[in-house]
Amino acid sequence: MAGQKEAVVPYRALITICAMMATLMQSLDSTIANVALPYMQGSLSASSDQITWVLTSYITAAAIMTAPVGWISARFGLKRLFLISMVGFTVASMLCGIAETLPEMVMFRLLQGLFGAALVPLSQSTMLNIYPPERRGSAMAIWGMGVMVGPILGPTLGGYLTELYNWRWVFFVNLPFGILATAGMAVFLPNTESRAGMRFDWLGFGVFAMGIAGLQLMLDRGETQDWFGSTEIIIEAVMAALGFYLFIVHMLTAEKPFITPSVFKDRNLSASLLVMFAVGMVLLAVSALLAPWLQGLGGYPVETAGIVMAPRGVGTMAAMMIAGRLSNKVDARLLMAFGIVLLSWSLYLMTAWTPEVSEWTMVFNTMLQGAGLGFVFIPLQVIAFATLDSALRTEGTALLSLVRNVGSAIGISVTGALVTRNEQVEHSVLSGFVTPLNRAFQGAASALSPVTAHGAQMLDAIVSRQAEIIAYNNDWKLMMLMALPMLPLLLLMRGPKKGAGGGGAEHAAVMD
Repeated sequence: MAGQKEAVVPYRALITICAMMATLMQSLDSTIANVALPYMQGSLSASSDQITWVLTSYITAAAIMTAPVGWISARFGLKRLFLISMVGFTVASMLCGIAETLPEMVMFRLLQGLFGAALVPLSQSTMLNIYPPERRGSAMAIWGMGVMVGPILGPTLGGYLTELYNWRWVFFVNLPFGILATAGMAVFLPNTESRAGMRFDWLGFGVFAMGIAGLQLMLDRGETQDWFGSTEIIIEAVMAALGFYLFIVHMLTAEKPFITPSVFKDRNLSASLLVMFAVGMVLLAVSALLAPWLQGLGGYPVETAGIVMAPRGVGTMAAMMIAGRLSNKVDARLLMAFGIVLLSWSLYLMTAWTPEVSEWTMVFNTMLQGAGLGFVFIPLQVIAFATLDSALRTEGTALLSLVRNVGSAIGISVTGALVTRNEQVEHSVLSGFVTPLNRAFQGAASALSPVTAHGAQMLDAIVSRQAEIIAYNNDWKLMMLMALPMLPLLLLMRGPKKGAGGGGAEHAAVMD
């Protein structure tokens, strides 16, 4: 019956465009502010570690609210939830643009994340519903471009808007697209039924939100609060552990938890969730680190930094187009393995980067990395739902978005904290070699004598710069080690049945 409905869906192209606008808006906003953070820092009177809350508050809020999307959609109807989310997201974007203080910005970014959480899973479900099984592989490639290209092109667009106007326009730019997408969905998206009798699992959602919030606060605040030497960090760690423990116990024992335990019995989806978590960590962490690397160490102006990061998006788009066409002909696991190898290789090459690296080398590296992400993401959408019961598809799409958001938030926090910590450690290590007994230092000792104020200042600047380079390279190495474990996870997955039209697409459910 679902196939018959999908075959006669009117205005399919217009619905696709509106769904893509919604997806692109939500994914763009996870990174569009990256290159504008130094400018926002001054306007909002924030420190360098506090300003990253602008990124993590949005991602964390989106992660918390993604999990109950399936229930809310079934309770109130897909179309109604879609429209409310679009309006709320657009209004919150405008509020971010007029924020005058850091607390205001963080609060409005939280609102933006809360309303934007539903946009990606709802747009994916909408695309699956309006396309027939044999075209769902290509439909997921189109949808995936918004999810993956948005975060990658975000810094480029953010750089241009910041340079041409000011940082507030990275939020104002959502207004026209939000209005168009909302109007289009209101007119063209078919009405959906709601189930008024459904009850929400508030206890399960509450302890889950407590776990996510505690973990993110611990990661964001740990570096400035001396980690477990601080009572605050210990409280947040206990809150995170207790929240996740209670959530798991409640999910396994409650009569109707908001996440159905049987969804994890599907081996393909469970393995795909782990792979998506790793993809999320690498996807946004690289963007969050590359922007300050280019502007701080590389000395690139904001708009040039955005241009240098753009080839990553080009590589992703090209790989997604190829992967979408091959998804019905080549085993999805082979495509993913190829993408993981490309991604890991690009990160390995980055471990040797210095500020003297040529622009062409950076373009090649970032394009290679984008291609690797593209070859992983599209086949992952194919394989994740290949064997999943159609009744669980809504929860499956929400869970994939959830783990990507959680992985992104953790990736940004962990890698950012490690850069700061490793820079201090390496500065201490390198300073130990600056002695009159070191022959390599003797030739420059007269010009860089620590006895004089000028010499000591120059010497400290050189050591700090080298320590920062090593700290970033250690982070690239860490992300490579995050990517490689995805390969053995592919062995746990089963290939889609032949004739599934894009990887188990016949299992697609029509979300009410």
